[in-house]
Amino acid sequence: MERLQKVIAASGIASRRKAEDLIKQGKVTVNGNIINTLGTKVSSKDIIEINGKILEKEPKEYYLLNKPRGIITSTSDEKGRKTVIDLIDTKTHIYPVGRLDYDTTGVLLLTNDGEFANILMHPTNSIDKVYLAKIEGIIKKEQIDMLKKGVQIENSKVKASHIKLKKVNSTNNTCMVEITIHEGKNHQVKKMFEAVGFHVEKLTRKRVGIFQVNDLKSGEYRKLTPKEVQIVYSYKK
Repeated sequence: MERLQKVIAASGIASRRKAEDLIKQGKVTVNGNIINTLGTKVSSKDIIEINGKILEKEPKEYYLLNKPRGIITSTSDEKGRKTVIDLIDTKTHIYPVGRLDYDTTGVLLLTNDGEFANILMHPTNSIDKVYLAKIEGIIKKEQIDMLKKGVQIENSKVKASHIKLKKVNSTNNTCMVEITIHEGKNHQVKKMFEAVGFHVEKLTRKRVGIFQVNDLKSGEYRKLTPKEVQIVYSYKK
């Protein structure tokens, strides 16, 4: 017997959080009965339906993509723009783990394993997300200290677990800053720099946990190895 939201997440339909939302909204039935209580346990014999469609398990797939600039991090786009899903040759219903902005490049993981995705995204697991930002202006020690201590963005306080000035271009009045965070809020890195007075010109995600693009060119991807998947599961606290 397993919790219903875990079974839904494991099917690749949605992440654990999204599965919980579907249950709360009364969109999930088990053997014909609407279930809206989190924690309900089901067996492999139970028939689970989401919005009237029977839940079918797909083989789990895991990909690492070097996301190009100008691609939407979504499973679809109402404006008909190209998405990261369009770059992966698979018939499985995969989805991106977290988000990268339209103009942000670098490491992006995709899967249909909801538990895997949840482990990588949940801040309590303290998984490094390392970015390289080109910002307008030259950042000073005071602003770096502010980012380490934490800044307010919208309704929450976030901080850099590590930050380092990598390069200064005095001629163009720009600099390159490497910043590591553990959360994954919408536009988080850009908003953090804005909070201390800087605009991000370019942003690349260099690493997520053990994953780096290495020799993958922009737009290229590869499947994860079983060992890499196992390492991600070992991150769970």
